[in-house]
Amino acid sequence: MSKALPLTPIYHGGALDRAMAVHGGDRQDWLDISTGINPTSFPVAPVSQDAWCRLPDSAALARLLAAARQFYGVPKHLDIVATPGTQALIEALPRLLDGGTASIVSPPSGTYREHAHCAAKTGRIVREVSTPDGVLDDETLAVLVHPNNPDGTFWPEHETNDLASLLQRNAGHLVIDEAFCDTDPTRSFVANLPENAIVLKSFGKFFGLAGVRLGFAICRPEMAAGIANWFGPWAVSGPALEIGTAALSNVEWGAQMRERLAQQSSMLAELLEDCGFEIAGKNGLFVLARHRDATRIAQELMQAKILVRPFPDRPHLLRFGLSGNGNERLASTLKLIVRPKP
Repeated sequence: MSKALPLTPIYHGGALDRAMAVHGGDRQDWLDISTGINPTSFPVAPVSQDAWCRLPDSAALARLLAAARQFYGVPKHLDIVATPGTQALIEALPRLLDGGTASIVSPPSGTYREHAHCAAKTGRIVREVSTPDGVLDDETLAVLVHPNNPDGTFWPEHETNDLASLLQRNAGHLVIDEAFCDTDPTRSFVANLPENAIVLKSFGKFFGLAGVRLGFAICRPEMAAGIANWFGPWAVSGPALEIGTAALSNVEWGAQMRERLAQQSSMLAELLEDCGFEIAGKNGLFVLARHRDATRIAQELMQAKILVRPFPDRPHLLRFGLSGNGNERLASTLKLIVRPKP
């Protein structure tokens, strides 16, 4: 379906300051589980004085890219580009790539809306389709969020390859947003990436360091060169280069964290089911839950200073990020405000 999308800012999780302005309290009073960011962040060592005082140099960038190549399992025939967050890539790619349309694969539970929003800002006609095989034959740009946010769906490899082939016939490109794939890297498409595909990787979510603003694009060398040229020199700050290199190089921390996140995600899903929710999907960093009173529940949770992620266009859904040590507080609050189904 083609439609002109409004260019007002997209609603996201986070923005704890806005919730505090309405419901009061200090940050330490709130349990913010409205984003899919790891609540147990990678322990950051003090950043060197050079990183703060000098322009980022090529050797530091090379170290970061080598660590990222190893962490993401990037084959030798592909290149990797570092950028100031994946949001910057989502803004840039509809401008860099040819075509006047963009197809966003958005299943019934929705998808990350910045892709459609940023494509619309460039003047592209945005088409939202529920499955990859719904993309029209004349398309030149398609976006697949893998795993999908907010329901955690992993798209089958054969469907992704078929979509890439369709786009290639039109000299088009497939953007695969793997922002939440680090919790299960075996499901990544990087190892067998179609030649016209670009994979986006988000550093901040898995490592719990969203404020670092670091992301990566993985693709063929000629595409990578165009992306790097778009962002120009010093695209990533010196502190981000140091922090990213240290985190991506720590293989043991990553492996242990995946096990921990899987356990926490399963515990959260069980908690929500016990409180009367139906689980609509999950990832290692979030759980999507369904309830007929979801809008009311989100409001009453905010009154109790617990922030979750509602969906104004899908009012029966709520996404819960991991709560760290806050599960007991979340459970006790939900049991007070969730009315059992008749």
